[in-house]
Amino acid sequence: MPTISRPVPFGRYGRAMPQQPQHSRRRRLPRVDEISAGGIALKNDGSGLQGVLIGKADRRGRLAWSLPKGKVESGETLEQTAEREVAEETGINATVIAPLGSVEYWFIADGRRIHKTVHHFLLRATGGVLSDADVEVTEVAWVPLEQIAEQLAYPDERDLLRAVPQLWEQAA
Repeated sequence: MPTISRPVPFGRYGRAMPQQPQHSRRRRLPRVDEISAGGIALKNDGSGLQGVLIGKADRRGRLAWSLPKGKVESGETLEQTAEREVAEETGINATVIAPLGSVEYWFIADGRRIHKTVHHFLLRATGGVLSDADVEVTEVAWVPLEQIAEQLAYPDERDLLRAVPQLWEQAA
């Protein structure tokens, strides 16, 4: 049986370079871009501003508090998505007052590299009843504005809250 030889690549100093076996080369995962919207809905019940947060169980089973958000559906604007997602995930109806900013991150799911952009808005609560009926949500709660940052699990969401007091005052 004849031996088949392949050329050996040589490095900078004339040494043979190690080659990865064909089977161990990493397969490049397909990239997917996803766009979501959501935000912080506020109300003033006379005792001060409160915002509605959602709690979801993380991979370790701990409750992680965050701002409600979800994927943009066909034909929706970012603002419409934010209003719909707040209502679906919290039971609270709200209208957009102002943009707060966007957060981008990467994760891997279902064999894909996902680049997610989430657009956040400041919303004014207009009605509804607090509800955790959404299957993705474990708990919902009104939290005093000054306590929201320490409650949120994600630093990027905490950073977005810095502009809230000034934007709320401008909208009043």
